[in-house]
Amino acid sequence: MTRSTPAPLTLGIVGFGKIARDQHVPAIAATDLFRLAAVVSPQGGAPEEAGLSDVPVFRSQTEMLAALPGLDAVAICTPPAVRHALTVEALRAGKHVLIEKPPAATLTELRLLLDAAEGAKRTLFAAWHSRFNAAVEETRRRLAGATVRHAAITWKEDVRRWHPGQDWIFAAGGFGVFDPGINALSILTEILPAPVVVRDAELRVPANRDTPIAATLRMEGVAGSAVGTVTAAFDFLQQGEQTWTIAIETDGIGAEGIGAGGGRLDLTHGGTRLSVDGVPMLAEPDAEYQGIYRRFHHLIADAAGDVDARPLQLVADACLVGRWRTTDAFHW
Repeated sequence: MTRSTPAPLTLGIVGFGKIARDQHVPAIAATDLFRLAAVVSPQGGAPEEAGLSDVPVFRSQTEMLAALPGLDAVAICTPPAVRHALTVEALRAGKHVLIEKPPAATLTELRLLLDAAEGAKRTLFAAWHSRFNAAVEETRRRLAGATVRHAAITWKEDVRRWHPGQDWIFAAGGFGVFDPGINALSILTEILPAPVVVRDAELRVPANRDTPIAATLRMEGVAGSAVGTVTAAFDFLQQGEQTWTIAIETDGIGAEGIGAGGGRLDLTHGGTRLSVDGVPMLAEPDAEYQGIYRRFHHLIADAAGDVDARPLQLVADACLVGRWRTTDAFHW
């Protein structure tokens, strides 16, 4: 007897901006685990530019849930400030929920989302997309058992290129440079053999905006742990080549015995490439969002959830201990 392939789960995307069009839609099509059944876009109109002229578009999630009661899941791709209410609404309607990063505007909101998912008995998946690169997992494996003497994050990109005209990112609750910077922190918390705490930070906020356009952090492992110091430099005004790197100096004693005298790992291009002591080890095309949707499907099948608050915690801590500096006004 030939076993039939289960039908894809139906999914609605809530918030149809650049990340939804460029990443979520292609990943859904490539993995074939979900069928895109609807899009929520407050501006209305069919998103023909993404090849979705046959997918119904609703102006609100409430409208979509009422029209499609049999929908299996939703992917929340809105700005962070409104994700909490939308996620609670979807969970209470019996839907499994994938949330874009960062999963909430505050740690309290995230805690309450966990309670809502448990009460609804539905999957809640906070998708830290940068973790879904083979080079990130390989780095984590190599650092197991090693002592990390120092790590340096350099995460610098052009906000005008990646978020053109999107004022929400500089409004309160929009995260500013921490919107991309939290990707680096999500990788860091995944690969280090021990946790770190934020010791100090400097946050530079444009005179006409609410959130940082640049930031530097100094973190360190707790006393007696296998992690020394970690620095991070985030910038939203990078011109030319974009920089997304994490350089790690170790004692050389890890899963692969990096080198008796010490070893250096360089995780570059947003976590897609790994070099060890200057020798390229792994370089794969960006397939982060395909990994996200595979993970989401597995979680639903296992009646499980996946919500890691550590990257958001580091951002919150930086804002608590950091020094706030006013810098030049920013205009698109």
